Amino acid sequence: MSDRPSPSSNALTALEQLIQVVAQLRDPQGGCPWDLEQTPESLIPYMIEEAYESVDAIRRGDSEHISEELGDLLLQVVLQAQIAQEAGDFSLAEVAQGITDKLIRRHPHVFGDAQANSPDEVRQTWQAIKAAEKGEDESRLSSKLARYARTLPPLKASQKISKKAAAVGFEWDKVEDVWQKFEEELGEFQEAITQESRQRQEEELGDLLFVLVNLARWYDLDPEAALEGTHERFLARFSQVEAACDRPLSDYSAEELEAFWQVAKQKLAL
Repeated sequence: MSDRPSPSSNALTALEQLIQVVAQLRDPQGGCPWDLEQTPESLIPYMIEEAYESVDAIRRGDSEHISEELGDLLLQVVLQAQIAQEAGDFSLAEVAQGITDKLIRRHPHVFGDAQANSPDEVRQTWQAIKAAEKGEDESRLSSKLARYARTLPPLKASQKISKKAAAVGFEWDKVEDVWQKFEEELGEFQEAITQESRQRQEEELGDLLFVLVNLARWYDLDPEAALEGTHERFLARFSQVEAACDRPLSDYSAEELEAFWQVAKQKLAL
């Protein structure tokens, strides 16, 4: 037999070193001032950013950057657990044990005697066990929709909420009714911009965006993919505009920048 350490042994060694490094960064005596001032709440933007950067690396199929970004994401997990441990709330060991126990509970077809012969059956079992664990009434869709609103990015939550509500009949009769609702919400938003408070303006903007998500669903379009495509096109055109300018963009008039923009659009369309 080989004396070489197993992959799991190597992983545990590396993880233990990471835990020690994070603990040292948080040490009041000689630690890092930036790390010491962090709280669970202050780290939220970094967790979100690292999660999205990991997704981007995975989509690009860049294994080197996937590894790097997953490391950055793992750091956020370890740092959150370190701060919690300092406060006496929980430890990284409890985090790991908790997810291990959850996986075993929610896979009775692997770790027990239950049967699940398809991915759909696995999903149904998972959701049923999850609802029982959380004490949720599966007959009440509103509790599930509220969880989407709390835990998902707003655009993704809108898609989920819209789709689930429509599936139980909370839906327009025809797409023309959705367009009519869009016109109604657009008018209310325009009125709020000129006459209402900032809070009302944001409320009406949210209503307008939610109707747009519903329109996308009716036409079987993915609003997230659509917005990502817009970002890509904008950045490609903007890069062309910058390349065409020989002085700072702020030195040009709006008309001159628009002319550069139109040239970029035509060039990239070829």
